[in-house]
Amino acid sequence: MLFTPEHEELRRTVAKFVETEINPYVDDWEAAEEFPSHAVFKRLGDLGILGIKYDPDYGGLGLDFSYSMVMAEETGLINCGGVPMAIGVQTDMCTPALNRFGSAELKREFLAPAIAGDMVGCIGVSEPGGGSDVAAVKTTARKDGGDYVISGTKMWITNGMKADWCCLLVNTSDGPVHRNKSLIMVPMDAKGITRQKIRKIGMNSSDTAQLFFDEVRVPQANLVGQEGMGFTYQMLQFQEERLWAAVNALKGLDRLIDLTIEYTRERKTFGAPVLDNQVVHFRLAELRTEVEALRALSWSAVEQYIAGRDVTRLASMAKLKAGRLMREVADSCLQYWGGMGYTWDNPVSRFFRDGRLGSIGGGADEIMLGIIAKLEGTLPGTSNR
Repeated sequence: MLFTPEHEELRRTVAKFVETEINPYVDDWEAAEEFPSHAVFKRLGDLGILGIKYDPDYGGLGLDFSYSMVMAEETGLINCGGVPMAIGVQTDMCTPALNRFGSAELKREFLAPAIAGDMVGCIGVSEPGGGSDVAAVKTTARKDGGDYVISGTKMWITNGMKADWCCLLVNTSDGPVHRNKSLIMVPMDAKGITRQKIRKIGMNSSDTAQLFFDEVRVPQANLVGQEGMGFTYQMLQFQEERLWAAVNALKGLDRLIDLTIEYTRERKTFGAPVLDNQVVHFRLAELRTEVEALRALSWSAVEQYIAGRDVTRLASMAKLKAGRLMREVADSCLQYWGGMGYTWDNPVSRFFRDGRLGSIGGGADEIMLGIIAKLEGTLPGTSNR
């Protein structure tokens, strides 16, 4: 990927914002198990970086996807996983389908204020009985007059407690599971919606909710694109989400290795630095190499995506590798920190907790492997020829 001076200027802008506006407050937000998303998003909106890849008619910068991924990479400098994930939902998970397929009216009502930071969005796909298995969602929307009437529940919804709107995947017919789903924009102040906070083992500063929809009415004009195309739209949306996940992991992984090198150089056992042990410095060299390989894979996928190619295979590989590396690097580094790595406020233990979600959210490792295997023609009954 060839980065321009404009890429680098954006990189500096995001890095400075992280350093001055986010990291000084992360520990407090983690302890509170929430962060002031509306205030933080508004400041990001004022900088013009919540709609980097979106149409200037709705407040975006109109730049290509690589610029959005530069932001994703730099928010990996945030000293926790919850805040960057919440930002990523706003920029690359709940808005791509709305931007690509939504009507001008919907984009004025929901996308423009999200880009400005005046509204917080969320994406409603996962349910108690169907997370990575998107086809299994049960939430329904039936037509009544000029409205959709929505009933069901959504689970593990990032930004869900504070969101102003939800891009909701629902069943709008009884047809085949891949052709009976639609995306509908739902204002979260609509009558019949209740929210319940979910506590997690990590990502503490990101609010996560279970959402309940009890006969919730929204206008049929809130349909994104065509009825019955929701599964397809969500699969397209997942490509940007998975590329975000891979690119966002990079600087956090580098930081974890850097901190571990620094700590093991100072920490002594039996009169010598821990880092002097060959098993330690060889392992850290190996992990750094793995991160660089992920960086090359991720940015290659981004470059091909911008060129209009189908990157389902590469995005799935990058997402899989990022999730695996977040577990592997965190576990190895924690081991070298010893007892200090097992304390709650240690940056390694926080990454250990937060990074574990990487192999689950946005499509579990096993889903990524299934996609890759299918495209490689290694699943029974498939061929790549």
